[in-house]
Amino acid sequence: MRSIVTGGAGFIGSHLVDRLAQDGHQVTVLDNFSTGRMENLAHHSGSTAVSIHRADVVDSEVIQPYFQGVDWVFHVAGLADIVPSIEQPMGYHRANVDGTVAVLEAARLAGVKRFIYTASASCYGIPDVVPTPETAAIKPEYPYALTKYIGEHYVLHWGKVYRLPVLSLRLFNVYGPRSRTSGVYGAVFGVFLAQKLHNEPFTVVGDGTQTRDFTFVADVADALVTAAESDLSDDVFNVGSGNTYSVNRLVELLGGNVVHIPKRPGEPDCSWADISKVRKLLAWGPKVSFEEGVRILIEHIDYWRDAPLWTPEIIQEATADWFKYLG
Repeated sequence: MRSIVTGGAGFIGSHLVDRLAQDGHQVTVLDNFSTGRMENLAHHSGSTAVSIHRADVVDSEVIQPYFQGVDWVFHVAGLADIVPSIEQPMGYHRANVDGTVAVLEAARLAGVKRFIYTASASCYGIPDVVPTPETAAIKPEYPYALTKYIGEHYVLHWGKVYRLPVLSLRLFNVYGPRSRTSGVYGAVFGVFLAQKLHNEPFTVVGDGTQTRDFTFVADVADALVTAAESDLSDDVFNVGSGNTYSVNRLVELLGGNVVHIPKRPGEPDCSWADISKVRKLLAWGPKVSFEEGVRILIEHIDYWRDAPLWTPEIIQEATADWFKYLG
């Protein structure tokens, strides 16, 4: 099989490339390296199975030739994080909406056999029901969530109109080795791991009792491949761990002191996927426990040695627009 992974040098994308190469696929990586890192794919250097190309998915004419003869397309490229999406909504629309349409068109014109989209559970906003099923109300709280959901609409529309075999996977709180280390304040794991390396206290939002459906990245890669291997199309699936874990539990597993910072608007007290649909229709389920996943992260902690160190004061400054617009 020949596969394309957009954003294949990023966190989730690079783990998916590993899985596909391990399964014997020929993998083409398209990445503009705005957030992806060549180091994430360094172990494929010299491989005849993986080819890496610097390309922005928005550039239709540039990316289309790479899709010829491709069987599966995994669209993972995009911009994440809340604060920068509030500050740069046009850039997020360009990357997450225009980029998705460009990749869809390239896939359609090339006649690919499967198109798998990485959607975001942030589309549910602050859910009324937990565990949250795919039928829950869609209530995006900030531009990142909105643009990922609009991208999903385009994917399903291309499936309906052009009969492109598509599936969309709504991912919940993905964590694991190679998660982002850039200068943007975002996912809790990158923040905490850098703090642990510097023997600084963990900046816990609120009282730390809020819970998240932390899902290990290898399980997510497995879900993406399982979706591509299926004969289902034109559908949406939650991908989560099957459970929810408090930030206090994460701190307990990492070990260290704590300092509390203000609770933030637009964030749910509980993020928890109902994964009964993906279990039933795709026969997929998570394999890595939260405790095992955190242990693996600690083993790879040196990856975050050059990541930004976030203190309460720096976080307050970085999230000022978060409180300004969502408060």
